[in-house]
Amino acid sequence: MIRPSIPKKKDVVGFSVRKSSLALSLLGVGLLLLGLMFIHATLQRQADGPLIDRMAGVVRNLDLTDLSLFTEARYTRHLSQTDLYSAFQDHPVALEHFPTGSIAGPPAGLRRFNGKLD
Repeated sequence: MIRPSIPKKKDVVGFSVRKSSLALSLLGVGLLLLGLMFIHATLQRQADGPLIDRMAGVVRNLDLTDLSLFTEARYTRHLSQTDLYSAFQDHPVALEHFPTGSIAGPPAGLRRFNGKLD
């Protein structure tokens, strides 16, 4: 039995659009926007360069500390000013109850490794 061919649905403009053509055009638009975002970021970095240098000079002159990344516990606010035992100030085997304690550990300069215990 021979089936009759079904005519394609016409778009409003009058031409048929395949799904793959639509997907490729959307992919192309997305890649174009991504490229434009990278170009904008590069241009914005060049434009903000003098402002960032001026801010760095202010930080250097005022002897400001490092950036406060987390606001929960005092030992996660300024990672360069923490010690190894402030997380366990309530009890030596107390569990960490702040989520940032598992994200950011102490700086490498504060970590001491003792000799072998056995």
